[in-house]
Amino acid sequence: MAALYDTIGKGYADYRKPDPRIAAMIRASLGDAESVVNFGAGAGSYEIAGLHVAALEPSSEMIAQRPASLAKAVRASAEDAPFADKSFDAATAFLTTHHWRDQEKGLSEMKRVARKRCVIFDGGLDALLGFWLLRDYFPDMLTIPAPVLSMDLVHRVFGAVRTLPVLVPFDCTDGFLCAYWRRPEAYLDPGARAAISFFHNARDVEMRVEKLRRDIEDGTWARRNAHLLNETEHDYGYRLIIAELAD
Repeated sequence: MAALYDTIGKGYADYRKPDPRIAAMIRASLGDAESVVNFGAGAGSYEIAGLHVAALEPSSEMIAQRPASLAKAVRASAEDAPFADKSFDAATAFLTTHHWRDQEKGLSEMKRVARKRCVIFDGGLDALLGFWLLRDYFPDMLTIPAPVLSMDLVHRVFGAVRTLPVLVPFDCTDGFLCAYWRRPEAYLDPGARAAISFFHNARDVEMRVEKLRRDIEDGTWARRNAHLLNETEHDYGYRLIIAELAD
């Protein structure tokens, strides 16, 4: 994972700016936590100002993009957090579990180092089945097994959890995979694609993006997706998973 993001992480922070509406949900979910450790912290998206934050990140490229105002990151993997048991009020993980080598070990490490709760911002696969980018341009990617975090695994590690839907606003500032669902032209930007790991796993990207370009220019995309044009937010399966930990 460190090697992957050392390669694909260049310019990541320019496109992956935390969306304030999602950030507000995350802040609320942390409740009374005063200290937080952020697993797979990347460039620091959604790390909350005013809290004592420790950041865990395996990629030196991503660490280099962290603003000076944020905590200095510890270079380590989610599966091997270099912190003592119950060192923090909360542990967080934002759009990162699909990159972990061992999701169960990573979740267990979050649980081990947190005293009060764990908060995970993650995406499921089912809602992507109707996402036009995959449906019309990358349908083969829907047949490839993806390391999506399963709720069965979440329950096995944490027991009962709360889940909250995170609807994606049409003007989302965090350029994750579904962020541009009403702005298809954004996927034509090589920088935007470079900040989305999906495109590094897909085949024939340039050919498929050129098809999208033609469809935008001749109106095919708008006719096919007219039902989206008046929506201001959409559910693409992103969720906040909140696990309260027993004393």
